[in-house]
Amino acid sequence: MNKVKIVTDSTVDLPNETLEAYGIEIVPLTFTIGQETYTDRVDITSEQFMEKMRQANELPKSSQPAAGQFVEVYNRLGQEGYDIISIHMTAQLSGTVRSAEQAARMAEANVTVIDSQFISLALGFQVLEAAKWAKAGKRVEEIVEHLTHIRRHTHLYITVDTLENLVKGGRIGRGKALIGSLLNIKPIAALIDGVYTPVAKARSYSQVVKYLTERFVEDTAGKTIRAVGIAHADALSLANRLKQSLIDATGYEKIDIVYTTPIISTHTGPGAIGFMYYVE
Repeated sequence: MNKVKIVTDSTVDLPNETLEAYGIEIVPLTFTIGQETYTDRVDITSEQFMEKMRQANELPKSSQPAAGQFVEVYNRLGQEGYDIISIHMTAQLSGTVRSAEQAARMAEANVTVIDSQFISLALGFQVLEAAKWAKAGKRVEEIVEHLTHIRRHTHLYITVDTLENLVKGGRIGRGKALIGSLLNIKPIAALIDGVYTPVAKARSYSQVVKYLTERFVEDTAGKTIRAVGIAHADALSLANRLKQSLIDATGYEKIDIVYTTPIISTHTGPGAIGFMYYVE
């Protein structure tokens, strides 16, 4: 029976120490700011990216890894005797899954490609659990079934501070953005079946924190909390306020806060947070 290796992409938002500890392989996306091209998680920090994005005249452009990059990784791992589970950000926001699927058909290895239907730490929930199960000697089929279970029990909410990046990225129309900005509306969306879906509007950070806390209390009542994370795009203060509110409401303290990848910050703009949790 072959060993199992987990591959993911650079939007996973897990710390490098965690990735290394579980032998998780990263295939990075790239992005362009002006005339400069950067490799995600390699050439530039999230903080440096945010500063460059603020100064840029145009929205940075991100690119999924070429199929050839995946083939190279898959073939190397296949030669090392691994079966491969390749788990990636939602296909609704990136062509990364399609690249991985194309590569899986070309590679001389046994590769199973999974659309996580999420991004950031919510993608990370699946990647980390898969890596733990792989380390425990579970088979590919068992791990894939477990990932389906995690997806069904994961929630992800996103709130943005500025609507400008959503307009430039084609997520909402300029008219809606203008009205939203005038009314100081902070939209809250969920990722449902991998799709960005507006669910509420807030007029202040306090309302954002209140809404997200209420959702968490409601969704976790009588259940076991498996993982909670907050990812932010230069919004650490709001992330900390939300964390404290969650602790006050539920007593659950194991809440990770991370600075999200430039790929996600490009879509959300500065001041955004993503709040995600996995319960069963």
